Amino acid sequence: MRKLLVWTFMTVDGVMQAPGGPDEDREGGFEHGGWSVNYWDEMMGEAADEVAAKSDTLLLGRKTYEIFAAHWPNMRDDDPMAARLNNATKHVASRTLDRVDWKNSHLIQGNVAEEVAALKETSGGPIGVSGSGDLIQTLLKHDLIDEYSLWIFPVVLGSGKRLFASGAVPSALKLVESKISTTGVAIQTYDPAGAVEYGTFEVDKEGETSKLWTA
Repeated sequence: MRKLLVWTFMTVDGVMQAPGGPDEDREGGFEHGGWSVNYWDEMMGEAADEVAAKSDTLLLGRKTYEIFAAHWPNMRDDDPMAARLNNATKHVASRTLDRVDWKNSHLIQGNVAEEVAALKETSGGPIGVSGSGDLIQTLLKHDLIDEYSLWIFPVVLGSGKRLFASGAVPSALKLVESKISTTGVAIQTYDPAGAVEYGTFEVDKEGETSKLWTA
């Protein structure tokens, strides 16, 4: 089975909306677009290439697809990220688009969860998801994500679309890699780790020690 990898930029308070520019996504009156731009350093560029290189197929929501399709085909052919994204196979989940014109793009118009589950059963390398906040909520709900690359920027915005929105299914994560950029961006890679384990720090019956009791 192919792995589904989610790569997301987010603030400390979990906002992932419009990291790349003021007009990237103003839905809900969002006025903080472009919050990630001034934190990039050389290490982050190298790490971005590494993350992108993991996937030979992309899964995108409609808004992220439109942002990418308006930008990457116009980049120089010798830009490694542009070459990788332009040549990758791209599956686009949308209720409103009736066609997708970016090279190697295919439109998903049916049940997204069922289509993605079927895609994971096909042959090929890992499937990458970048941005695509609304799509990620569907993937979370149906337990379709196999790895998270969360880039946590030292910013608090207080409003905007969040990666783990209200109603997210409770689940544990296992940290498998961690890096810190020179600008304080925490690049964390997590694997799903099953259900959340609950406990308590209540004092034991003898009142002598505090223990963690598994619920």
